[in-house]
Amino acid sequence: MLEELRRRNYADSTIRAYIHTVEHFSRHFHRRPDQLGPEHIRQYQAALLTQWKLSPNSVTQRLAALRFFYVQVLKRSWSVAVTPYPKKRLSLPHVLSQEEVACLINAARSTFERILLMTLYATGARRAELVRLKLSDIDSERMVIHIRGGKGRKDRDVMLSPRLLEALRSYWRGLQRKPTDWLFPGNRWHTASTPVSPNTVWRACQCAAQRAGLKHKRIHPHTLRHCFATHLLEAGADLRTIQMLLGHRDLEETTIYLHLSRRHLSATSSPLDALSIHGPEDQKPSA
Repeated sequence: MLEELRRRNYADSTIRAYIHTVEHFSRHFHRRPDQLGPEHIRQYQAALLTQWKLSPNSVTQRLAALRFFYVQVLKRSWSVAVTPYPKKRLSLPHVLSQEEVACLINAARSTFERILLMTLYATGARRAELVRLKLSDIDSERMVIHIRGGKGRKDRDVMLSPRLLEALRSYWRGLQRKPTDWLFPGNRWHTASTPVSPNTVWRACQCAAQRAGLKHKRIHPHTLRHCFATHLLEAGADLRTIQMLLGHRDLEETTIYLHLSRRHLSATSSPLDALSIHGPEDQKPSA
């Protein structure tokens, strides 16, 4: 299976997820996966939803991994009628106000974590894209940041904020040992030859949210990506531009931010405001 995934140039994260799913499926029934069939898949799908309480989107990803294993590796047939994908649930993401984003960044525990949060918000980058940024990706001449190998192995450019550029330069000047490759090197002294881990970004966001009193908002690194897009839309940017900045393949993915933009939500009045309704004091008591 690993060989077939690599032959198709699947992303490392997808490879790990697919391999983990087949291993989990096999362990659940205590049998080799090639000895399991459609009835086992049906039972496993039901357990994912009822026993492990996974979301419909997560269950769909698990089924895609099993389908790859049975079709591409074992060369068996796969019936969508027998193994239907669960209906997806569209949930609106949580978005912070600009004041709350400022509080979050100001509450970072260190200069390093502060610059991580600033870069997430200023670029709309995904967590995995952030940690792979290199020094050569910061183009101060054109004032753009090159994001390479994003989701779907696509490259894109985003704007380089002058305030972020100044913060990056200040962060650079404060480093005792200057990195030569990665923008955010790993280890506690930030001197490793490998980039910082995505978990470090997650913890930085969680700690800052707790220190800022925003933990109830369920804030994670992707929240700042949603804030980036929503605040751009509220500032007047068009959806097509935001789509390119986010690296969305389909414009429909970007339209979700229309539901979050205060400018668009308040552009139309409620029909209730056009009605002539008497107040409680104007109502006559019934006989």
